[in-house]
Amino acid sequence: MLRVVVLGAAAGGGVPQWNCGCAVCRAARANPGELQKTQASIAVSADGEHWFLINASPDLRQQLNATPQLHPRHGALRHTPIAGVILTNGEVDALAGLLSMRENSPFTIYAHAKVLAILKANSIFDVLNERTVNRQPIALNEAFEPPLPDGSPSGLEVLPFAVPGKSAWYLEGKVHPGGDDAGGDTLGLRIRDKASGKRFYFLAACAEMTDALKSEIKGAPLVFFDGTVWRDDEMIAAGLGAKTGRSMGHIAMSGEAGAISALDGLDIDRKIFLHINNSNPALLPASPERKLLERAGWQIPPDGTEIVL
Repeated sequence: MLRVVVLGAAAGGGVPQWNCGCAVCRAARANPGELQKTQASIAVSADGEHWFLINASPDLRQQLNATPQLHPRHGALRHTPIAGVILTNGEVDALAGLLSMRENSPFTIYAHAKVLAILKANSIFDVLNERTVNRQPIALNEAFEPPLPDGSPSGLEVLPFAVPGKSAWYLEGKVHPGGDDAGGDTLGLRIRDKASGKRFYFLAACAEMTDALKSEIKGAPLVFFDGTVWRDDEMIAAGLGAKTGRSMGHIAMSGEAGAISALDGLDIDRKIFLHINNSNPALLPASPERKLLERAGWQIPPDGTEIVL
């Protein structure tokens, strides 16, 4: 049985962002509840006892404390059900949470060589002693089964594949530690329970919907998809920034080339947006944007949502 817990659904900075007074952030401070969201990450398990994180957000400590499935075993002095972390990109909001896992518990980091090179180039990640925390490279289009800490099978099959995107923003204009070879900076994942055959897709960043990607995810029971902005020029129009969604490596929700339109008709049972920026009006439950995406069969999940396939 495939279990997924949404640890957070927001983009970098979360909702509300610490220094932002936009309409969404003001509403989130005034009415915390479901409006407040931590940064995007999920946890997945085939047995309900051992879990793998997909990305490690800067909010990870808060997310782990709020998620009983990820607490240490009752009565154990030192224990974690987390067997590994699978990174889909090298952005701060995907890997900074690793620094909250430095208490010498063994687990494995799985990432493309380009992302592992980013960790290697930044000495702050040396707090994760490689004698305890293994760093395992993963290759595009090569499925793997991450083992449990004792070496036994996890029951999960993970297939990484390239999606349109870009390198981490903090590397713009700099030499990439992993080199200039194409691919590896932005991954999508297909995660399958080997026993039941159930599968889902995780795409926290995607700059464009291609025919190949449509073919890959068509008919899936569940897709988590990039929901950073509602419209491409959203941050510019709101006075919050000078970049478009596409220039940051993210497709918009709306518009003819947006995610809602692009995934329409692909027979996907459940479509969930995550990595949603605080500028996105669809975060407001009563907004026209939220009503439109819900009519199109999309959801924005509260932190802590558990899905069983």
